[in-house]
Amino acid sequence: MRILFQGDSITDAGRVRGDIHNLAGYTTMVAEILKKQYPNEEFEFINLGIGGNRTLDLVQRYETDFRDIQPDIVSIMIGVNDVWHAFAYPEKYISSEGTYSNYKYILRRLKADTNAKIVMLEPYLLPEESMKKMKMDLNAVIERCRELAVEFADEYVPLDGIFAKECMKTPWSAFCADGVHPGEKGQAIIAKYCAEAIANQIDEIIKNRN
Repeated sequence: MRILFQGDSITDAGRVRGDIHNLAGYTTMVAEILKKQYPNEEFEFINLGIGGNRTLDLVQRYETDFRDIQPDIVSIMIGVNDVWHAFAYPEKYISSEGTYSNYKYILRRLKADTNAKIVMLEPYLLPEESMKKMKMDLNAVIERCRELAVEFADEYVPLDGIFAKECMKTPWSAFCADGVHPGEKGQAIIAKYCAEAIANQIDEIIKNRN
């Protein structure tokens, strides 16, 4: 079973770019969870997350990095850089509507070109001081992602809400020192919910084989 992880630096996590099977960060944890949960299943895990990517970058590499892979399940986390980069580089500004259009293009093409089950991981920001000014813009992106999930996703993982809940009992800095890039505890949270979502779709695929 071929499982593709796609996204930005959170998914990239310092992987070896020359090896598509090289996992890092939360993707490593997800693979370990799934291999233990399904010991008789043969998996191929592919990580094509690229640090700094926005939704537009995923559109531009759709053919080679989505369609040509023909995954059974694809997990996508994208969107935070659409907001973050606009604050650092105003010429890169994209509205939530632009993010929505880019993301919809990818999801629509996946439905047309592959049989992949789609798992969407919600972009998030933790309340690091310099990130607070971006939260309203990211909230608009999250709303559009949730709309897309209703139309296209087989699973949706509301990470922004999940982290907000976790931060009620644990300081946010325990998960992400800069509010975006997760440390080990943050990766473990993402991995737990991502693995659960992917497992639901593995169960569906196995059931349909029989």
